[in-house]
Amino acid sequence: MHFDIISLFPESFHSYFGVSILKRAQEDGLISITTHNLRDYAHDKHKTVDDTPYGGGAGMLLKVEPLTEAIEDIVSQKRKKEGKEKSRTILFSAKGKTFTEADAKRFALYDRLILICGRYEGIDERVTEHFVDEEFSIGHYVLTGGEIPAMIVVDAVSRLIPGVLGNEESVETESHSVEGIVEYPQYTKPETFREYTVPEVLLSGNHGLIVKWREEQSQKISTERRKEETKEI
Repeated sequence: MHFDIISLFPESFHSYFGVSILKRAQEDGLISITTHNLRDYAHDKHKTVDDTPYGGGAGMLLKVEPLTEAIEDIVSQKRKKEGKEKSRTILFSAKGKTFTEADAKRFALYDRLILICGRYEGIDERVTEHFVDEEFSIGHYVLTGGEIPAMIVVDAVSRLIPGVLGNEESVETESHSVEGIVEYPQYTKPETFREYTVPEVLLSGNHGLIVKWREEQSQKISTERRKEETKEI
């Protein structure tokens, strides 16, 4: 799996992608990540990539030309180097649909994801209409840019690729592996901390009882979460 990230601030990705699981996944050749500076596709001496919106309004928009050239350059490089492959171009913006685990699973089946990090008040809509496959946000709030959402998508998708996680069972049992279901509570040593103890069933050694308890806890927490979300709406 290869990730191409188009951003005004490509340096913001280096620390996160250079540690832990994502670092090892790159070293093992399971994923690769390339960041592209949008200003490299601007042609004036000031490297201008934004301008005021037609019709007036606050803020600035990312221009259609540099974004389109960046996307087309990545696509052309992909064709020269690797031939046919399954790819998807994704834009991050506050008006996009909310990214979910189901989307992560779907994207993990692709060979390449092109991720566009929006900035300022957004981007020229012609990019969205003609050069982007899907538009996503990561929640019902506004961020200063799409860099954090891009990190989240790379992380969520990468961990679903076989070999990236040391224990493949983790993917099958964790929260959201089944839509709407979250993971059961877990505990480790010591058995007692101050007056707080581990549930006795987990110390029983009875695998059947433990599985039943975990399923009940998972269902209970999932139901409570859905009630809380309904109240918020």
